[in-house]
Amino acid sequence: MRTTLDELQAFTTVVDTGSITAAAEHLAQTASGVSRALSRLEDKLDVTLVHRTTRRLELTEEGEAFLVQARRILASVEEAEEQMALRRQRPAGRLRVNAASPFVLHVLVPLVAGFRARYPEIELELHSSEQIIDLIEQRTDVAIRIGTLRDSTLHARPLGSSRICVLASPAYLQAHGTPERVDDLAGHALLGFTQPESLNVWPLRHAQGDGLPITPAIKASSGETLRHLALAGAGLVCLSEFMTQTDRVEGHLVQVLAVDTLEVRQPINAVYYRNTALASRITCFLDYVADCLKQETWAERKD
Repeated sequence: MRTTLDELQAFTTVVDTGSITAAAEHLAQTASGVSRALSRLEDKLDVTLVHRTTRRLELTEEGEAFLVQARRILASVEEAEEQMALRRQRPAGRLRVNAASPFVLHVLVPLVAGFRARYPEIELELHSSEQIIDLIEQRTDVAIRIGTLRDSTLHARPLGSSRICVLASPAYLQAHGTPERVDDLAGHALLGFTQPESLNVWPLRHAQGDGLPITPAIKASSGETLRHLALAGAGLVCLSEFMTQTDRVEGHLVQVLAVDTLEVRQPINAVYYRNTALASRITCFLDYVADCLKQETWAERKD
């Protein structure tokens, strides 16, 4: 009896989700059905792929070797289906996109309805991560990264850039005063990132040169958390315009030290692995996002 795609899908999903119950939920099947599919696969191969305990699942050596081949087979089938969809001019399939939570919330989420209306057969998954991820390990099709790229193994497509500036809420400035010079920051609460430390160098011109390293009074791993802290009047913050433009327009945040602020723009790139022709669902998504960003005043683009 031959191995079926359903059995391969059950096996890889169990590995990816970490349990039969989670795999069943992901595949919209019963746990007993997934368990039976996994057992059938092991019987056909005459090997044990997964050690099952009450607490966790662990791949055997044979399971690890077979997982590589199973993923390759499923990817080939997905690519074949994608090619057929492309011939019909109807891109389809699952598209996994990863970006930092501020970019997901302020840029991607507002675009989802329009993208889904244009490409209803693309199954969009949005994943938020504040750290740089391994695209293959996380099974991500495309990641959007803010800042200078360091991984030379990835292909990148520029989508635009966003200026950074120092901001505060009117309530904070009313309570603590508005800094008129860079030196005045010594008397204020500064909000910064836990990492990387480069994000705690503010784009300010001062007596010692350009770029001011700050010592945050409060640190956070996410720019969105820092934005909410600033809105709550906790201190001064340096953030990108893509996530603060609406706050500025509505007067909830105001720029300070504009005269001393350097023109520093963070590049916005989509990154992906490309061993063969880029899947049409990825191309459609990147084209759509790029076209939408052209309409944004903050997203200066240099082609």
